[in-house]
Amino acid sequence: MTDRLPISKLQSFVNLMTAFGKVERVYKLPASDRRENDQEHSFLLAMTAWYLIESNNLSLSLEKVLKYALAHDVVEVYAGDTYIYSTDQEQLSSKPGREAAAAERLSKEYPEFTGMHEANTAYVKREDTEARFVYALDKILPLFLIRADGGRMWKEHEVTIDMIVSNKTSKTALSPEIKPYFEEMIAILKNEESELFG
Repeated sequence: MTDRLPISKLQSFVNLMTAFGKVERVYKLPASDRRENDQEHSFLLAMTAWYLIESNNLSLSLEKVLKYALAHDVVEVYAGDTYIYSTDQEQLSSKPGREAAAAERLSKEYPEFTGMHEANTAYVKREDTEARFVYALDKILPLFLIRADGGRMWKEHEVTIDMIVSNKTSKTALSPEIKPYFEEMIAILKNEESELFG
């Protein structure tokens, strides 16, 4: 079998995925001081998407959805995570450029993994219903995690419900499958505002 992937490339990819697990997000895991990492986030996104597709009998391609969920943040190995409510305007404005450069670097380092590159591109462009579904779900998952943690991150970063609504309404509206969950979660957060937002 002469076309087998060299073991050195396999080692390189395992190293990349290990580095992916070291990219820390701002969000802390509920009842823990440890920050969620990109591996955990991507796995949670993929499993939650699969759960929703199966439970709600959604007419979406599970294969596409899982690829998008698993690949969507791999660029952060080189670009880093960017907190949506950061006060660092340079970090916020440079995000698209940093992530595009990271995607280019990954495509040069792993040209044989076309599926990952295609999934990332389709996700970034929100090319189809599945990409928009994963994109919108990605925007609401932190709400569940932070609510489960009693709103700790919102209190620490002085995030308000209005900030959440302003940042996420148009993004979640891209997916008719996710929009109702966002709207229901906002109603829950408003009902629990004094407890979750201080």
